[in-house]
Amino acid sequence: MKNSYSNIFSFNKKIQKKVINNLNNGAVVGLPTETVYGLGGNAYSKKAVQKIFRYKGRPASNPLIVHYCDSNKAIKDVKINENFKKLYKRFCPGPITFILKRKNNSKIRSIVCARLNTVAVRFPKHRIIRSILCQIDYPLAMPSANKSSSVSPVKAKDVAEEFKKKLKIIINGGVCKIGIESTVIDLTSAPKILRPGVISKKSIEKILGLKMKNNKKKKITSPGMMKKHYSPGIPIIINQKKYDGKSAFIYFGSKHKNKKNFYTLSKNANLNQAASNLYKIFRKIKKKGYKKIQIGKIPNKETGIAINDRIKRASKS
Repeated sequence: MKNSYSNIFSFNKKIQKKVINNLNNGAVVGLPTETVYGLGGNAYSKKAVQKIFRYKGRPASNPLIVHYCDSNKAIKDVKINENFKKLYKRFCPGPITFILKRKNNSKIRSIVCARLNTVAVRFPKHRIIRSILCQIDYPLAMPSANKSSSVSPVKAKDVAEEFKKKLKIIINGGVCKIGIESTVIDLTSAPKILRPGVISKKSIEKILGLKMKNNKKKKITSPGMMKKHYSPGIPIIINQKKYDGKSAFIYFGSKHKNKKNFYTLSKNANLNQAASNLYKIFRKIKKKGYKKIQIGKIPNKETGIAINDRIKRASKS
């Protein structure tokens, strides 16, 4: 299908140069990652960071994730430790974000970190964002490219629909493979998962050789901890057994195959596929004009833990 948005561009050397010039001048750009699309700006630039918060309508208490090409670049801003080294070696680049202590001489704007003494850092895998990050001499503050508390974008078109002409450049990197946000782990003391993702607690424990306690902190110390988040803008009721006859009904597996108003996250009962389809289905249902979403029970294991986190937050009024 032909691209009807004048601000969506295919990626090439010429466009890469244009993106970098814009970022150098404090602009904000829509960029793809393997998880969801991001709203990227220079993390060292007050002008760029303020734009990100303004465009998203994001509370200043909610920190941003800072994206780097590799750990050699991150070491200028954060204090790394042995747990970080182990997880970085196994999972990076990839869908995991680390909460680390910020260095006193870091150039990262304090607003990026919600004025905390920690930084959320990530090393994304998508070839386009990596190509850009490895060509610039600053990291990118880059939350998901959507209005605050709404559903995250998994296609360039989603970003264009969200921000219209506010963004001069959105790079089309295809549909995001993972489709939900990264796992967030706090490594400033005893490791704790602050936001579940496709990299599971079990996988992390195996690499670190320890058992992690569940996070009981209510204070927002990382992205993804707001009570209401990932919402398509209509009420969501979770763990439903009975269909009400008028809502959209999201389920897992093939039980309701070809039934009107029923949407499966994965007919093959694959939790990673379910995660990649979640936000696509949220947007599809909203566009079709439904007034409410019912969601059946999703297995609370592996990636299902991350899916249940997202739908629980999306269901908050």
